[in-house]
Amino acid sequence: MDRQTFETELKREGYEVRTNTTPGAKVNPEHSHPFDVKAMVLEGALTLTWNGKTRTFKPGDTFGMARGCPHFESYGPDGAVILFGRKM
Repeated sequence: MDRQTFETELKREGYEVRTNTTPGAKVNPEHSHPFDVKAMVLEGALTLTWNGKTRTFKPGDTFGMARGCPHFESYGPDGAVILFGRKM
């Protein structure tokens, strides 16, 4: 799926659309969000660990996560640009 199609889908489903840029290596310890998330990696890579599984997402990959889901996030030395939607 391309960026425009994904962004259109997010808006149609009622998600607030944002872009997050992480410029370099970063680790976010376990946390959760009070909103549902759907996201697409535009640049770099993001590794998520949740429900006992770890997966790395690269450009063009999408994922979703329900509000309240505990997870860890990590970014490599090049960071990442993520297009994401959040819905309360």
